[in-house]
Amino acid sequence: MTPATLLGSGKVAELKTRFHDLKIDLVLIDGQVSPVQQRNLEKAWGVKLLDRTSLILEIFADRARTREGVLQVELAALSYQRTRLVRAWTHLERQRGGFGFVGGPGETQIESDRRAIDDQVVKLRRQLDQVVKTRELHRAARAKVPFPIVALVGYTNAGKSTLFNRITGAEVLAKDMLFATLDPTMRGVTLPSGAKIILSDTVGFISDLPTQLVAAFRATLEEVLSADLILHVRDISHPETVEQAADVADILTSLGVGEDTPQIEVWNKLDLVDASQREALAAQAAQRPRVLPVSALTGEGVDKLLAIVSATLDADRTEATFAIPFDQGRKRAWLHEQNVVQKESEGEDGWTVTVQWTARQERRFKRL
Repeated sequence: MTPATLLGSGKVAELKTRFHDLKIDLVLIDGQVSPVQQRNLEKAWGVKLLDRTSLILEIFADRARTREGVLQVELAALSYQRTRLVRAWTHLERQRGGFGFVGGPGETQIESDRRAIDDQVVKLRRQLDQVVKTRELHRAARAKVPFPIVALVGYTNAGKSTLFNRITGAEVLAKDMLFATLDPTMRGVTLPSGAKIILSDTVGFISDLPTQLVAAFRATLEEVLSADLILHVRDISHPETVEQAADVADILTSLGVGEDTPQIEVWNKLDLVDASQREALAAQAAQRPRVLPVSALTGEGVDKLLAIVSATLDADRTEATFAIPFDQGRKRAWLHEQNVVQKESEGEDGWTVTVQWTARQERRFKRL
């Protein structure tokens, strides 16, 4: 690899001829390209060049709809641009400022541009902080509602939004394209058992997600942390479905999703799999607990999925009995709000309660 141009001079010349013959004016490189490499290749080839991060940012900018989504994309783009100012100003002697003969050269144009970007980043972060606080208030309000939260996660274009629409009857944008969903959407759902849940659709994951995007979308992804149950939706028809599943698992771990949060693997897009593969998938799924092949598009297997969701949420409840002093009435009220109290008796010093709750509810109770 040549540091200045990523590729050797012979390959650069060969590709220049091909691009010229095919009248190509945009080149995509699946990987990271340094600012110097990008500048040199664009100059050599006479084309616009985007690396992996640039392309993802372009897609994100096109998909963002809510205020938070737009701010997150702008913040990630600015963080990325800040490292690539060399492209705009290759002649570092271009300077301004200074006075007389001893005032010094002043600040370079790059320093000026970097300071302007830093100022804009600070402004965006302030605005995003306000949006995040609003989201936290909404999250706190949902925490008081005694309905478990079920989050859909998965690789981008795995069919999460299609499954979300199938279960909720909503009309969230669901298309065969990367990052159709950037902004989390939530809907209340009544399961066949009569139990109610809140279903959350989240942004899709991707391998080697740039650090700027992980940081910018962390607030959105943290919806997953408050989930009682995670549905990991996989495009089972994709040739790299195993690698995609591993990428999703890595991102969930980096977000801090613990092993105490139950997960169900949903093998989606069964409608794109031939008959022989279907049989093999059904046999594999039968050997693994909490794995279910479905087709969100046709609805095949969705009813069974909802039954497993209901059973999992019920199965993950444990029973506990403990005392609550009279001066901690807020804790008692919270338990009743969560609808987990099975029995309660009043004594001289307080209440003795028996509850059936999830691990997440237990953790939240202990933090009260």
